[in-house]
Amino acid sequence: MSNGSSLPPHRRLRGTLLVVLAAVVVAGLGGWLAWRSSGHDGPGTGQPAPGGPGESATGPGGSHTPGGKGSKDHGPRDSLKGKVVVLDPGHNPHNSEHGREIARQVDIGNDRKECDTTGTATNDGYAEASFTLDLARRARTLLQAQGAKVVLTQDGDRPYGPCVDERAEIGNKAHADAALSLHADGSGAGNRGFHVILPARVTAGPADTADIVGPSRQLGERLAGRFRTATGSAASNYIGGGSGLDKRSDLGGLNLSTVPKVFIECGNMRDPKDAAQLTDAHWRQKAARGITEGITDFLTH
Repeated sequence: MSNGSSLPPHRRLRGTLLVVLAAVVVAGLGGWLAWRSSGHDGPGTGQPAPGGPGESATGPGGSHTPGGKGSKDHGPRDSLKGKVVVLDPGHNPHNSEHGREIARQVDIGNDRKECDTTGTATNDGYAEASFTLDLARRARTLLQAQGAKVVLTQDGDRPYGPCVDERAEIGNKAHADAALSLHADGSGAGNRGFHVILPARVTAGPADTADIVGPSRQLGERLAGRFRTATGSAASNYIGGGSGLDKRSDLGGLNLSTVPKVFIECGNMRDPKDAAQLTDAHWRQKAARGITEGITDFLTH
């Protein structure tokens, strides 16, 4: 019987290498099994990790709740901690049932106007009030994820309104760092795009916008830029000369505000192409993200 010592040198070397290689394979396999059993193997092929980019949940009002910290839907967690944001969903789904109440005149400083209106709707009947409430809830979820305290002027919990003067007062009493009134326009077909309405200088009666004109413009500019990027929508082709900005002195929600505040008209509900966006839940989520990013830019820079 032969033994290893009688083999030629090159065959003895080959055998040694095979033994070493087998030992390495066994050790590697054992280490992998130990690592897997400790719970670090992660999800299976093609399955996103919990809280990762592929995971989402439904928040209040059917809104999208972003995933983990890395989600592109919001900035760093707690970046808005200590900040108060007031979101004002324009109109109310039940205003049409309270014609007398919403027709009541209220003082807006330089004039008197109706308490509120019914708002507009798409040609297929999707109401502006339904759009603004859904958008406000989506934006609230994203803002709260960044640590902001968010106050809604109404959350579908009122029979009508509130009136435009009360909408302003809610932001004032909350000492909001930023306030935003959400709307969609009702212009003619062919008029497309979004625009942000800034407060004009008004000093009359209970209205005095002197201190908020400057910061409100900064808020509006940040909002317009971020909204355009997030949604892919163009600035209005019929208001603002392509800037996406407009200035008005006839809106009680702006005239009576003592905190930085703007309105956003997210699109024209009477234009078929804009209406297709406004009625799309995925587009509304993009709009909510653009709104959140615009407000965040304003409050953190």
